[in-house]
Amino acid sequence: MDAPLSAAETQADAAAGAGRAAEARRLLEAAVSETPDRAEAWLKLAAMCRATGDLQAGLAAVARALAIDPLDFSALLSKAAMLERMGRAGEAGQAYGHALAQRPPEEKTPPAMAPILAHAETSYRRHQEQSAALLRGAVPADAGLDPDEARRVERFCTNFARLTKPYAQEPSHFHYPGLPAVEFHDRAHFPWLAALETGAAEIRAELEALLASEAAELVPYVQYPDDVPLAQWRELNWSREWTAIHLLRNGARVERNARHCPRTLALLAEAPQPDVPGRCPNAMFSLLAPKTRIPPHTGVANTRLVCHLPLVVPAGCGFRVGAETRSWTPGEAFVFDDTIEHEAWNDSDELRVVLIFDVWPWALSRAERTVVSAVMAGSDAPTSDGL
Repeated sequence: MDAPLSAAETQADAAAGAGRAAEARRLLEAAVSETPDRAEAWLKLAAMCRATGDLQAGLAAVARALAIDPLDFSALLSKAAMLERMGRAGEAGQAYGHALAQRPPEEKTPPAMAPILAHAETSYRRHQEQSAALLRGAVPADAGLDPDEARRVERFCTNFARLTKPYAQEPSHFHYPGLPAVEFHDRAHFPWLAALETGAAEIRAELEALLASEAAELVPYVQYPDDVPLAQWRELNWSREWTAIHLLRNGARVERNARHCPRTLALLAEAPQPDVPGRCPNAMFSLLAPKTRIPPHTGVANTRLVCHLPLVVPAGCGFRVGAETRSWTPGEAFVFDDTIEHEAWNDSDELRVVLIFDVWPWALSRAERTVVSAVMAGSDAPTSDGL
């Protein structure tokens, strides 16, 4: 806690208020000698040094304030601004990042700070981009990277620059150690994707026929008892804004829907779907209503990956897994790890439909799959319904 104002600091405040910066500086130099542990006095001195054009002395005064309180937002912001005025752009960009990490909540930020914060954000973003570009430039041109390796190197660079961050697997129930934590997995691991995509038009035709027949059983995608403490699903629990037409659910065929989609099920049979009694496989058409957002969440087990085959995708839809955001393209499938935080949105005025099903992780051996199936089947954890 700062010491109380000294007489010199009180006089300095009056001088600064009257626009007499040089006088205020002299008084504040006296004040900090009397109360050297008062961070606010050092910050005032820094401001007067800056006002009189002595940036080096101002920076030294800010350093003394930060020695007292290293996380003080105002001091960090002042340091960044002075470094910027001194032409030390790289250090200033990094300092703006340190300041923004300590920014107060929005409701506690005066409106007058808005342009200052906007400048800080722009400066820090520019620093981040320059840092990432510097690392990219260090990658040997003849490194011979394949596309998946190139993607990982790019992430290596952006993680360093804090344009992205590492995301861990966070399954709600089952975590199998040693499986790679990758947002979107390389297509090379899933040779059956090509046949699935070739059949996308047939799958969509079966979906449309099923919907037209009015025989489809549409159920809320999220179905948890009201007393289960899952705040992230409060708005969508039992909601008709996000529904599913299940073909396979918790390992059982949903005959009412499945009998209308023989070609879809035949194509799914080519994928290595998990076989866990009472839990897997799962396959469904996921219908997201207009102007609906699925909040960030994670799945129940990293012992499965999830495949999306987009079928109906209006403009304004998106999907994020970890640090990577993608747009769905009808007929183009991808496989991702749903135990890494992910979210989806439909900002359009139309319905979005995606075929979703689970598959074994390519890194899980046949023997491990057998053991995982037995252990999960014997568990008392609730079924996931594809979440």
